[in-house]
Amino acid sequence: MQPKDERSDRASSMGPEKGGEAGCACAPAAADLSGLTVVEISPRRPVADLQVAMALAEHEASARLGDHMLLSWYDRDRDFESPQHSSECHQASAVPGYVDYGVNHGATLKVDVEGGRFVFFYLPLQFPDRESGPRA
Repeated sequence: MQPKDERSDRASSMGPEKGGEAGCACAPAAADLSGLTVVEISPRRPVADLQVAMALAEHEASARLGDHMLLSWYDRDRDFESPQHSSECHQASAVPGYVDYGVNHGATLKVDVEGGRFVFFYLPLQFPDRESGPRA
């Protein structure tokens, strides 16, 4: 008698709606970037590294958002992301962890430098008007 492969039994009994058959209608979908402004930067010369790319992205974020916060980023050269390890839970997902983190933490701007070589997600910051704030 051959041993049973419990994973294949489990997957086939679960059906496509629960992660069974591959290629089903429930296949992972790409990230919904509909609420984001996407800016693609393609300099004439390739940028030297993450720091140069980040400076370009920061300039773009400042111009478009004013006060802002960098939520997440990806450096393809080093295959490094922030927040660190955010893609570990996305191994079978069509959406990388840094994208999911940015989108689900309020990013409104995605800056893509050199076709995905460096990617940055930004959140605009809204500070209370100092004039109408509490007085001491």
